[in-house]
Amino acid sequence: MMFTSDTEEALRAAVALVNSAERPDTLSTPEDFSSFLSEYPYTGRIDRDDAELQTLRELRPRLRDMLLAPRDEMVEQVNAALADVTLTPRLTRHDAADWHLHAVADDHPLAERILVETAMALIDVIRAEEGSRLAVCADADCQAIALDLSRNRSKRYCSTTCANRNAVAAYRARQAR
Repeated sequence: MMFTSDTEEALRAAVALVNSAERPDTLSTPEDFSSFLSEYPYTGRIDRDDAELQTLRELRPRLRDMLLAPRDEMVEQVNAALADVTLTPRLTRHDAADWHLHAVADDHPLAERILVETAMALIDVIRAEEGSRLAVCADADCQAIALDLSRNRSKRYCSTTCANRNAVAAYRARQAR
């Protein structure tokens, strides 16, 4: 395992949230929001209202900038995110998750908690010098983020859809020769 499970979960959730802004936008309705929360469950206060959904949608560009920033700029953005929030760090465990760090109280707004969880996960990325595990999808027509948590650093695409589309295109190009 490259990172701890809570770091990987926070990175996956942040990438999914950012990628939801790609066409078609997959975080535009209350049903989309419920699906996101089912896939990436968060503890603590979740209002599930239009205002909270809108706040998450507005958070996506900031998270994208943080996730794709060069290392030194990533440090600045992580520090800014941590400075924007009143931190109340504590160790906790819940559901199937063993002891891990929550840096913000559970009653803070969801977007704030996601921002801080992402910042905390990026601290591990920065310290391990693993920023290359976050990149824009290798598909020329896609701007989504690809998160590579593989051992051999082989993931280049954001999804199997993009990977398959490029494999088929490469196959067809070979056959045309």
